[in-house]
Amino acid sequence: MTKAEIQFVRSLADKRTRDEEHLFIAEGDKLIAEIIASGWKIRHLYALEGHFEGHAEQVSPKEMERLSQLKTASTSLAVVEQPRHKTPTTASAEQLALALDGVQNPGNLGTIIRLADWFGVEDIFCSEDTADCFNPKVIQATMGAILRVRVHYLPLADFLARTATQGVPVYGTMLDGENIYDAELKAGGVIVMGNEGKGVSEACARHFTHRLLIPTYPADRQGSESLNVAMATGIVCAEFRRRTRG
Repeated sequence: MTKAEIQFVRSLADKRTRDEEHLFIAEGDKLIAEIIASGWKIRHLYALEGHFEGHAEQVSPKEMERLSQLKTASTSLAVVEQPRHKTPTTASAEQLALALDGVQNPGNLGTIIRLADWFGVEDIFCSEDTADCFNPKVIQATMGAILRVRVHYLPLADFLARTATQGVPVYGTMLDGENIYDAELKAGGVIVMGNEGKGVSEACARHFTHRLLIPTYPADRQGSESLNVAMATGIVCAEFRRRTRG
């Protein structure tokens, strides 16, 4: 490998370069095999001897260590073209979607994408300050779910305003919300989850049509101040699917 090739792959750790090049990095045989099967276009594939032979540029373990974004280098690495998804103008009244307002942690975002895939949520609408879904840490945390969940970045408050105006439910988890286990839940609409420390911004919260609370147990228990956003997303999605499954 040339020094320029290695530098280019390493440069894709930076969001600005990923955006300019419309590329991202994926590592590991299983994930890359899923990408190949999905039809997403791989620009370049690097692998150690015995992996993807005939389809990849064979590199040495030392070269793979220089290419890798992981603490422990994998056996293969792909440079993949970012998909281009058409962004709807509003959420759907028939399909459940997620919205993320300022979720910063790549691990949380990756886990939420994986949860969305598990619960059949095909679209996630993100504020522009939410972590980049093509960050290498996010890609690895999704465990391939990024291939089946469309992630959109947009001015989120405006999107929620249009959605609510169309009569589509906009759900938000708030400390002053109605107990989710008692609330009426629809099969469609959008569930808004907020920043790890600050929660949902006021600009987004003003467009909620339903405010929901995940209660502590028992109700008067003085425990943790809040739930991790990915954990809360899993609880909310599970309750929606439990109640609205056909």
